[in-house]
Amino acid sequence: MALQETTYRDALRLALHEAMQTDDTVILLGEEVGRYGGAYGVTKDLIKEFGADRVIDTPISEAAIVGTAVGAAMTGLRPVAELMYVDFIGMTMDQLANQAAKIRYMFGGQIGVPMVLRTQGGTGRSAGAQHSQSLEAYVMHTPGLRLAMPATVEDAYHLLRQSLQQPDPVVFIEHKGLYTMKGTVDADAEPVAWGQANLLRAGADLVIVTYSRQVHHALVAAQTLHSEHGINAAVLDLRTLNPLDFDTIRPLVEDAGRAMVVSEGVMTCGVAAELAARITEECFDFLEDPVVRVAGEDIPISVSPLLEQNSVPTPELIAETARKMFP
Repeated sequence: MALQETTYRDALRLALHEAMQTDDTVILLGEEVGRYGGAYGVTKDLIKEFGADRVIDTPISEAAIVGTAVGAAMTGLRPVAELMYVDFIGMTMDQLANQAAKIRYMFGGQIGVPMVLRTQGGTGRSAGAQHSQSLEAYVMHTPGLRLAMPATVEDAYHLLRQSLQQPDPVVFIEHKGLYTMKGTVDADAEPVAWGQANLLRAGADLVIVTYSRQVHHALVAAQTLHSEHGINAAVLDLRTLNPLDFDTIRPLVEDAGRAMVVSEGVMTCGVAAELAARITEECFDFLEDPVVRVAGEDIPISVSPLLEQNSVPTPELIAETARKMFP
């Protein structure tokens, strides 16, 4: 397939379409994934080609959706289950954290759960406190679950295709603020390897470690730091949080001597906290300053657009915080 321009949303649909074409065991299930085409349109029209036996509209029960996917994965299918919002993942914690994540261990490696749980998180649509959270730390905290969070159109496609090749359950969190973002996809190109971070901008003064939509905020902040303050900041897109590519993080931090971790999730006990702690432990002798976290406020997300925007990191906040790291 030649290089083509598309959107984040359509790149996801393309990945699902190609997977279903090449593998009859791939099925989709979730609330309104069929006739309606998914809450954000990712599965639009797939039911027309693959039928209701493979694109399955389910009852409004997150526990039933994930439980069904776990059973299907254990018995020979490769299900892609969809939760409308990552905020609802709490409704699935027994099925996801106690069953899907533990089955390979409980069965002594004789059986796995090759399923993908697609969902979306983050702010940007004034959807309120119950539909705007970033709960990836819940998943990262659970051994046995893989976690992918694409930031680009290219990774929306390639990371989803790679997730559908894993032998264990993958939670695949899309950002609601990226669905209409445009970019290019080349399905024939060799993608960045599964579990490998992607250095999107080089810089010798500071390493900004981030993922999902904050990648784009960090790139804008890095440009501001360079043009206005002469600070050269590297931007590293983690792409997956489990597996976590610390082998790429470590030498970058050792060379720069300064590190910042940016996450849309809340500050307390979040992904940024874990990454900052590990960077401090493993790179302490090379650090010029403490690792700095820029993360979401420890508050419910407001429905007010202005309050919502200012409850999570912005390019301006990232740049301002980074500038203060330099005397």
